[in-house]
Amino acid sequence: MRIADKISRRRPPRFDLIAGNLCLDFVNTLDDRPSKPKELLERYDDLVRFGEDTGLLGPSKADRLLKRSSTNPDAAQHTLRRARELREVIHDVFWAIVNQRPVAAAVLARLNKDVQKAAEHQRLVPVNGGFRWRFDDPAEFDGLLWPIARSAADLLASDQLPFVRACSAKTCQWFFLDTSKNHQRRWCDMKRCGNREKVRRFYARQTHAD
Repeated sequence: MRIADKISRRRPPRFDLIAGNLCLDFVNTLDDRPSKPKELLERYDDLVRFGEDTGLLGPSKADRLLKRSSTNPDAAQHTLRRARELREVIHDVFWAIVNQRPVAAAVLARLNKDVQKAAEHQRLVPVNGGFRWRFDDPAEFDGLLWPIARSAADLLASDQLPFVRACSAKTCQWFFLDTSKNHQRRWCDMKRCGNREKVRRFYARQTHAD
C-alpha cells in the first residue's frame, strides 16, 4: 500500500514507525503486548495522529477530523473501537503466520469484511500517464481504516509475506518486515530492543559467572 512519498507535518511524530509496512505499524500501536500491554490508541485523536504520522492524512485533513470528533464524540469513539478490533484481527492473522500456524477461518473472515469495506471506497485514477489506486477522501471517521485493511490484504498476497517477523524480545514482539540482506533481523529496532537484550544477556552471564 503506497502512502504519501513526502509527509508534510506541523506536529512532531507521535508513533515509532519501524515496521516497514503500514498494517504492521498499526498492530504495533498496542505496545509491550506480551507483558504489560500499553494502549497507544487511547482516544480517536491518537488514531488521527497515527494517520498523520504515516502520511495517510495531511495536516489539514487531520485537523478537520479532529474538529469533527469533538462535535460528534460518540461516532469518533465507535470508530476507535472498530480500529482496535481491526488491529487485533490483523495481529492474529500475522501472529499465526509468524508462528507457522493456520489462520483461523473466523479471523480471516473478519479481515475480509474490512477489506471489502475498504474496496467500496477505492478507485483507479490517472497519474502521470499511468494509473493508481486512490481512496475516497476520508471525511468519514472510519476512512483511516480503509488503507490499513487494504495494506494487510496486499501484504498477505505479496511475496514479502515470508519476511514478516516478530521482535525476539519477549516483552516486545512488535511486528516488522525484514528487508535485511540475509533476512536474519531479530529485533524490531536495535536501539529499542536489540541493545536492551544485549545488556540483559551480559548481566545474566555476569551473574552466572559469580
